[in-house]
Amino acid sequence: MLSSVLNHALVFENSTPDEVSDHVNQHVGRHRLELFGPQVARAHLALCDFSELALSRIAYGNQVRVSCPDLEDIYHFQIVMRGNCHWRFSDTEMVLNPGQALMMNPGEKIDLTYSADCEKLIVKIPEKIIRHTCVEFIGSVPKSGVLFERKAVDLRQSRAFLSCVESVFYEASEESELNFAGLSETHREFLVRKLLNTFQSNLTDVSHPKATQEERLMKRVLDHIEANIRENLTVEELAMVAGTSVRRLYSLFANRLATTPKLLIKQRRLAAIHRELKNNPAIRNVTEAALEYSFTHLGRFSSDYKKAYGELPSETLKRRA
Repeated sequence: MLSSVLNHALVFENSTPDEVSDHVNQHVGRHRLELFGPQVARAHLALCDFSELALSRIAYGNQVRVSCPDLEDIYHFQIVMRGNCHWRFSDTEMVLNPGQALMMNPGEKIDLTYSADCEKLIVKIPEKIIRHTCVEFIGSVPKSGVLFERKAVDLRQSRAFLSCVESVFYEASEESELNFAGLSETHREFLVRKLLNTFQSNLTDVSHPKATQEERLMKRVLDHIEANIRENLTVEELAMVAGTSVRRLYSLFANRLATTPKLLIKQRRLAAIHRELKNNPAIRNVTEAALEYSFTHLGRFSSDYKKAYGELPSETLKRRA
């Protein structure tokens, strides 16, 4: 799950926990590292900034305990990819396993123990972005600010959410052909709205419109794409779903997503095939996967896939084996 994201942004690979910790202290945020047992050089760290979000992939390669005073004005969205991570709060404890995720609130103290094989993806979200999204789509923010419950969510049960997370990390890649002004903010906004809808908080309903007619129209189109990603979708079909003209649909995609319907569909399909090749044992060859997602020009598909993920689809499949 999301195992190859941020490969373009590796800072350390096969390093010691102390080297990774020193870099995090200097460039990310202050914390204290406690090491259990002899130090082994298996740690890695990848960092990338994307539209005011700080994205990271981290593994210490050793059993360690990480603590810091508080998160100040930052939310942390953390996904355990391998191993397990033990969270300690003042009033409770929990252990997260692969595929599980947690939202941490500003002001909360961090006290975590990583297993030796633990790897996590972390997205740091400034409080102002969460507040802005609430105001934009609900019209108000609770007086206490948005507070997420201390409840883990198993993201393996939500392919649509994983698709959203993967698209954000994909967009942050230097290889992304879609990485231009405007689209990054749209992906950030989409991720934050998904987080607000997925993780329980003191908000009652973030999908409450205040949404404009155009926003509701775009939601219908994007939901239709997600639900029918394997089909040979056409722009005419999307326009029919939206109840608008093809010309207006292109205009909406350009103004709101800074892309075209066809390009967005291709990006979502590539992300879906990437997951299938890595995780689905029923997929036996690349041609089968490509045809399953309506890619009929296999040479062009392989070229687009390599641009997105830095390797041929056959190489992704071989790694799974």
